Amino acid sequence: MIDTHCHLYSDQFDDDLQEVLHRAHNAGVTHIFMPAIDLDSLDRMEQLPSSEILLYKMAGIHPTSVNEGIRTTEEKLLDWCRREDIVGVGETGLDYYWSDDHKKEQQQSLRVHCRVAREVGKPVILHNRNSTADLLDIIEEQQDGSLSGIWHCFNGSVEEGTRALDLGLHLGIGGIFTFKNAGVDTTVAKLPLDRMVLETDAPYLAPAPKRGQRNEPAFVRFTARRLAEVKNQPLEAIVESTTQTALQLFSVSE
Repeated sequence: MIDTHCHLYSDQFDDDLQEVLHRAHNAGVTHIFMPAIDLDSLDRMEQLPSSEILLYKMAGIHPTSVNEGIRTTEEKLLDWCRREDIVGVGETGLDYYWSDDHKKEQQQSLRVHCRVAREVGKPVILHNRNSTADLLDIIEEQQDGSLSGIWHCFNGSVEEGTRALDLGLHLGIGGIFTFKNAGVDTTVAKLPLDRMVLETDAPYLAPAPKRGQRNEPAFVRFTARRLAEVKNQPLEAIVESTTQTALQLFSVSE
């Protein structure tokens, strides 16, 4: 299995990182993709220990980091994302949940990330909270046929998911998908499996039955099992499909 969205460099893993990686390996996780949230993320990623699991880095500025005044130039982001060891751009996106005082700054940052993603030919990773219409409008504006990416932590409607797919995005299926009464499972059932990837967003948003605990990459198996139930397919088929989709999207070999 592949965890396409994990903040493994978070200080929440400082005390037991090796055990976390060991549990993930035992759960069948083979690759972990790590989005950045700020200018220090890459440094923390590069300090991670070697592992049986393949670890991949991304570069970008999270929208809530934009709210805190963190910025980067397009040239600097381009320099980061041209690096061979950087496989994705982000995470970027929009977040109006905590504050809508910085909409313009977040939107400008998202546009910069999209331009860089097109330039380097790598997927853009999109955070979206209370901002779906604006997010998809900007992706449509920026889409020239070459932009790819993931709507991280997908929790939209069928119509919104369909629009995202039509715009060239993939859907990141994570913990919220497993929550009872969230309704995301009903939506996901109606959308195509071959455009979905698995994720945890660890240490956040642990899936059922671990909801409320610190999330970790081993828990991606619970999301995979629930997706198998919703799609009425064997777990092996879900793992194979989401794995191949992720590898192709990030241009990574097995």
